[in-house]
Amino acid sequence: MQLTDAISVVKGIGEKTEKGLNKLGIYTVQDMLEHYPRAYDIYGRLMNINEIEEGEMAVFVGYMYMNIETKKVRHLTIASCRVKDATGSIGLTWFNMPYIKNTLKSGSYYIFRGKASRKNGMLVIEQPKILSKEEYYNKKDVLQPIYPLTNGVTNNLLSKTVKAIIEEIDLTGDFLPSTIRKENDLVEYRFAVKQIHFPKDKEEMLRARKRIVFNEFFLFTLALTYMKEEKSKKIRKNPYDRGSISDALIEGLPYELTNAQKRAWNEIMKDMCDGVIMNRLVQGDVGSGKTVLAALALAMNAENGYQGTLMVPTEVLAKQHFESLSKLYEPFDISCLLLTGSMTAKEKRLAYEKIKNKEVSVVIGTHALIQEKVEYADLGLVITDEQHRFGVKQREILSTKSENPHVLVMSATPIPRTLAIILYGDLDISVVDELPANRLPIKNCVVNTDYHSTAYRFIENQIQEGRQAYIICPMVEESESMEAENVIEYTQKVREALPPFIRTEYLHGKMKPKEKNEIMEQFAKNEIQVLVSTTVIEVGVNVPNATVMMIENAERFGLAQLHQLRGRVGRGDHQSYCILVSGSRSKETKKRLEILNTSNDGFYIAGEDLKLRGPGDLFGIRQSGDMEFKLGDIYNDAKVLKAANEAAKNMSISEIQKLCSKNERLKHQLEGYIGTTL
Repeated sequence: MQLTDAISVVKGIGEKTEKGLNKLGIYTVQDMLEHYPRAYDIYGRLMNINEIEEGEMAVFVGYMYMNIETKKVRHLTIASCRVKDATGSIGLTWFNMPYIKNTLKSGSYYIFRGKASRKNGMLVIEQPKILSKEEYYNKKDVLQPIYPLTNGVTNNLLSKTVKAIIEEIDLTGDFLPSTIRKENDLVEYRFAVKQIHFPKDKEEMLRARKRIVFNEFFLFTLALTYMKEEKSKKIRKNPYDRGSISDALIEGLPYELTNAQKRAWNEIMKDMCDGVIMNRLVQGDVGSGKTVLAALALAMNAENGYQGTLMVPTEVLAKQHFESLSKLYEPFDISCLLLTGSMTAKEKRLAYEKIKNKEVSVVIGTHALIQEKVEYADLGLVITDEQHRFGVKQREILSTKSENPHVLVMSATPIPRTLAIILYGDLDISVVDELPANRLPIKNCVVNTDYHSTAYRFIENQIQEGRQAYIICPMVEESESMEAENVIEYTQKVREALPPFIRTEYLHGKMKPKEKNEIMEQFAKNEIQVLVSTTVIEVGVNVPNATVMMIENAERFGLAQLHQLRGRVGRGDHQSYCILVSGSRSKETKKRLEILNTSNDGFYIAGEDLKLRGPGDLFGIRQSGDMEFKLGDIYNDAKVLKAANEAAKNMSISEIQKLCSKNERLKHQLEGYIGTTL
């Protein structure tokens, strides 16, 4: 068995299972080994009922002193009861499990396990698991992997498949030189793979995780080093002329550029007019005015006779940029074209012809811009918005559509500068660290779950004033079906809490792209007033009229991610608000969320996020979701990132190629990163 073999080579993987695995991005044996657990389950000690706290996963022995009661609420069958021990009692609730009434008998003892929450001021456990003595003692203190799932793919199936691969495949032959392993106290790769999936204990899991995260960051830095050295050989022969259009655009703006915008624009201009290839990151907080810099760069590029592209994460955002840029460029006769995946074959064909024949100067779109069929006449500037959503590889594909185009990357992810220098190692960095003077700071509040009815009234009042609201739905991403069900049920709850004239709709990862686009467009037009969404999908749309962002279970997210979500509001002239609803009453959670409560500065928040996260945060779900790392988290693993960068950044291309010649696995992975043959 080889890492590059199709996943179907594993015994027991039939056609149906293979399709399910493909939905999770698992096509090869290597993909399966790199489908890491998103968390680990561990059965702790048996607790007394009076020790159980809100938000805690508890295992306890309960005495059934009353019969189970069932009732129907819409499409739900709810079964509930109370159990007790010598120290107190607690409520138990099951949804759509009517058979539970015949499973549990009054007057008997059972072992229950579940997460406690507070309902109507009382502790209750929803959907508790009932364990036999044997099951509990077999699993006590053992780390059990919990994988990201989809319909038809169970945790047990993934666990069995990984086990079968590890038993059969040869993972010896470590590509990391022993000196680097020794310097950084890293375990061997084979050991790391086994322990990340089936750890002996927490300590071994963390050692395995450190090695795999180091691998990811090391490969990433090697890829950037390779690309940077390749790019340094390329010099553009024709420096751009500054021209007059960009100055005229600045003069015509209804506001003055901030000092940070002026500084960034001068750096962009210098790159383009100096005869070198621009490879620049413009890093600015949400709402700091990066789009106007892109507009100016595209205008200068067009005035110099070249085509330019602007690639964004979603179709709705692409349409918004197309409309605003078309209007902005109209007096200067700069033509724009929109290219997205949902266009018909005929529309795409006509667009391809216009691009090839140089009938347009600016092409705005989504991933459709990098399709093989798109041929640019003379591509001079490539701009990607929200770089971490595209990845290095996509950026490289777009920049190879022409000989040596200028590359500008726009990111609203507030990464601390020390990390940004590493993560964007092939790029020069411009930081836009000022918000426009007319931008009202967002008002924040951190509340507990008792605040719901007040929050709904506040949202209702905002909507009556003509505004709109986002609600980020609480969820544990165990499967797509659970995600969809969770969002739909939660949306129904919101609809019941708000008056009927307020239209509330939902977005979740299982919806088709066309459905998502329709919902987002309707929200942008204020045909939908409240949008309930998970964070799984990108709400990439600019809605200046949205003034409320309510985030349920805010304690589950990293501060930088919460700040990103909050940045969806506060984009217009109206006062905006962010309500962080926390299901945890712990002091640590309060301290973390208080940082968001008192600051709207993304760079400060990112720095504080970095300080607050310690090794304990690694034991569970990764939170940042940035860049393209499967396990590494740029905040939690900042120290490992810096160490891996140090180990890899000084390698020359000949040293990288020598390493690859000795290890086929490294060569394969590195080529995957940079999208070219070494």
